[in-house]
Amino acid sequence: MSLPTDQQALTELRAWQRQMQQKPTLLNRVTRRVQARLNALLPEKVHVAITAAIQKMVQGVLFGSTHTTQRPVLEGTLQEREERVRARIRAYRNTAALEGGVTGAGGFLLGLADFPLLLGIKLKLLFDIAALYGHDVRSFPERLYLLHIFQLAFSSQHTRRETYQQLAAWPETQQTVTAETFDWRTFQQEYRDYIDLAKLAQLVPVIGAAVGAVANYRLLAQLGETAIMCYRLRWFAEENLLSEKP
Repeated sequence: MSLPTDQQALTELRAWQRQMQQKPTLLNRVTRRVQARLNALLPEKVHVAITAAIQKMVQGVLFGSTHTTQRPVLEGTLQEREERVRARIRAYRNTAALEGGVTGAGGFLLGLADFPLLLGIKLKLLFDIAALYGHDVRSFPERLYLLHIFQLAFSSQHTRRETYQQLAAWPETQQTVTAETFDWRTFQQEYRDYIDLAKLAQLVPVIGAAVGAVANYRLLAQLGETAIMCYRLRWFAEENLLSEKP
């Protein structure tokens, strides 16, 4: 399949922008209320502990991966960059599928190990994609941008709209959002709610390996496509081609 031209990429981006700004459907609203009630059943100290654990886990990967990520690619057309990006997504997608299959086949305890392993794979993919689009992830604002891409990919439509708006106005957003002010609780709850069904099924004997492989494959594919659109957003904004509303 041929890669899109710049005009095709811009057309796809505008369609994606409209999708990101759609109001939550009735099903979205019902699902969100159900998830909120389920989360309310957990004691506050459990929420605090989970939030702290995921925050430390993500921050550890964010700071650690800066030492193993390639330097930003400073030359190349959008098409050339996206050819490399899609190749990298395919590689990480296959790695995640293999990891999900192995941990899914290993039973409950090994299945639990899938969560931090998959989280690390996803974040490392984002680091590589950022570099291929020419962004230096040694810069802390760039790492915050990655966090917002991650949240955009794995959130309810309600949170997705808010996160998209922050990304669309990134020059302003990065002036106000820090590691301390970032909403880690919403980040972890949305992520858990989004992947709960797939990951719970991965813990079921016999089918766990197949479910784990397919779920991880799809999650990486979705993250990769979301990242492509987010970096197209910046690419075309820098070219002054996004002045009109999508």
